[in-house]
Amino acid sequence: MHETDIHDLSDDADYAAASKQGSSSVTRSDSSKRSSSSDPEDAQIVYLKDNVTIHPTQYATERISGRLKLIKQGSSLYMTWIPYKGQSSNPRLSEKDKNLYTIRAVPFSDIQSIRRHTPTIGWQYVIVVLSSGLAFPPLYFYSGGVREFLATVKQHVLIVRSSEDANVFLVNNFQDPLQRTLSSLELPRSLANGTPSSSFRGSPSDNNNQERLDTVTTSEDNHSGSGQQNIRQRQKTHDPARDLSIQVLEKFSLVTRFARETTSQLFRDNLVDGHGQSQSQSQGERRRNNWASKDHQPLEMAPIDDPIVPKLVPVPSDPIEFDKLSLVWGKPRQHPLGVEEWSSFLDYEGRIMDPDALKKRIFYGGVEHNLRKEVWAFLLGYYSYDSTYAERQYVVSVKTAEYMTIKNQWQSISPEQAKRFTKFRERRGLIEKDVVRTDRSLSFYEGDDNPNVRLLHDILLTYSFYNFDLGYCQGMSDLLSPILFIMQDESEAFWCFVSLMERLGPNFNRDQNGMHSQLFALSKLVELLDSPLHNYFKQNDCLNYFFCFRWILIQFKREFEYDKTLRLWEVLWTHYLSEHLHLYVCIAILKRHRGKIMGEEMDFDTLLKFINELSGQIELDPVLRDAEALCVCAGENGAASIPPGTPPALPIPEASIYQQQDDEVL
Repeated sequence: MHETDIHDLSDDADYAAASKQGSSSVTRSDSSKRSSSSDPEDAQIVYLKDNVTIHPTQYATERISGRLKLIKQGSSLYMTWIPYKGQSSNPRLSEKDKNLYTIRAVPFSDIQSIRRHTPTIGWQYVIVVLSSGLAFPPLYFYSGGVREFLATVKQHVLIVRSSEDANVFLVNNFQDPLQRTLSSLELPRSLANGTPSSSFRGSPSDNNNQERLDTVTTSEDNHSGSGQQNIRQRQKTHDPARDLSIQVLEKFSLVTRFARETTSQLFRDNLVDGHGQSQSQSQGERRRNNWASKDHQPLEMAPIDDPIVPKLVPVPSDPIEFDKLSLVWGKPRQHPLGVEEWSSFLDYEGRIMDPDALKKRIFYGGVEHNLRKEVWAFLLGYYSYDSTYAERQYVVSVKTAEYMTIKNQWQSISPEQAKRFTKFRERRGLIEKDVVRTDRSLSFYEGDDNPNVRLLHDILLTYSFYNFDLGYCQGMSDLLSPILFIMQDESEAFWCFVSLMERLGPNFNRDQNGMHSQLFALSKLVELLDSPLHNYFKQNDCLNYFFCFRWILIQFKREFEYDKTLRLWEVLWTHYLSEHLHLYVCIAILKRHRGKIMGEEMDFDTLLKFINELSGQIELDPVLRDAEALCVCAGENGAASIPPGTPPALPIPEASIYQQQDDEVL
């Protein structure tokens, strides 16, 4: 996108209406007021709105209301959102829970964009995205005020509307947004400069009208054969030319101290009551929140190449004696389920006689590779456990026809239609860029003009038509790739992917609510199972648990060798002990390294780097045994720490507030 592609906000109907109303009484009536006692003397409140709400889960009944303010200090504009003290719609949400969402003094120089959502049914909300790529939870305006908010921002900072999405407003956008994003991620220079490489081949016939792909230099990972499974193992050392799409997802592992100072605003510990009185801050918090200083200057980027000598300090003991716990409650892993044993679970017509026993068996041992195609179809819901051989054959024929009908929807789009179908072109272009960078070190996908890469493309584009609201997001190709590798059938892989996305789809919602709810649950579980580690994270601005973001988003796919990932996924899909075993896997990994994390006093940046470097260094079987022990130990208290509907639990539609109802979404 270039400057010619960006339109000024003055053409926005909401902004025009707000301007005619004098930018609303909310904005201008307060513009001459001093801020509350907690604000600096030379600061002015230029916008104040009460009853602006954050939903920590997908349920409308669980909300945290607070006060949103825009504060002008000198030539800088800041945004704050402070939850009301002692007010909660649900007793499950403690004061400590509300602390996690406080937004304190974020300068607009650190904000990249603001997205406005106007659902057909429901309330308007905005999502504020930082320059680092992180997003705050959605802010719901239950009593209106979105257009006044945008109009006020417009008065004090440069804000322009993106031509690619009329509801996205770019803040301080002085350069090509793509280049700016790459720069903020600190990607290798060859990536940021867009060094040419091969692009996706075999696209539809409308080549003359097709948007060009942004090309990025890629290199093949070193790999070795894996015998009968023919699985190429990926190189686990640092590779600066990893998939661009996943590097965008890994921005949480690349942020510097500058990004930490902005993203950690999500999890400040200060609350105010309904009248805006703040609790006292610690000296460390005042130092980190020094925005109120009259001589405040933007934070400078910290050098990232300075050598750091680990400083070992005494580490608090593990309160649950983790090593002994795993021996008591973590059962040893078994050999994979084989053909003969698999047959013993089926009756003469092909029904699975004891699904729970089968899930337990898979949980403890996984499945032999040559059985995965058949067994995964059950685990992912393509086949029902009580179906017969004949019924499954019928399902295959019906679902294949249904898949082709959906696929034909985009295949029948002519070049002339594509010219007038912006969302289709955008999604197709994004998919084409992603599939050529997905698991290309695996023999199943390697080489030019690989038909399996084409299948990956077709399934993802068909899914974007099947699920219009969600569409396609980066990271989905990583979830589909192993499924297609195992099923090796286009229609069956599609429907298995559909079932998986029923559970993991919220991970890719625009408001990031699915990810926020899982990170929130992870925080509660760590507090329950290892309070010293939780307190350490709290003291070091790590309480947002963003260092686990990649683990959760794509289900540890980048942390293990390919075959180990397949084993882990089939264990998680059994839901044998818990639908949320992946959260206990996160905790198991953290607890195995708690001594190093706390002993070396890792700060946010160091911890992110350390977690990223664990890729390929984690042993799966011990971690699964530890996760089982932690899940058993947590028991009902652990289940109660996870809000209902948290992915991968199936959402409850009638209780959902964040289904993507935007009329502008394809």
